[in-house]
Amino acid sequence: MSEEELKEEVIRALKSVYDPEIPVDVYELGLIYDIKIFPINNVYVLMTLTSPSCPSAEQIPGEVEKKIREIEGVSDVSVELTFDPPYSQDMMSEVAKLELGFM
Repeated sequence: MSEEELKEEVIRALKSVYDPEIPVDVYELGLIYDIKIFPINNVYVLMTLTSPSCPSAEQIPGEVEKKIREIEGVSDVSVELTFDPPYSQDMMSEVAKLELGFM
């Protein structure tokens, strides 16, 4: 699997992870700041949460890691949480904004 194909698989996996309080996946919400694929299929994800006090703070990054680990061929997964820059609704995709009635 090429790096690009693996990245597409990672995005597909991310689209199956939801913030329990919002009916939109973490990718469309704009919570994923960066996805890097390193040699030998090591996946790095830099993400944030909708707020630092998000009740799901423990659950969401763990679920992101679990879903990516399920992709065939992935060697290792590293999920890093950041609150810089702080999350805002501007980071949502148009799909998410439509889904949540912001457009």
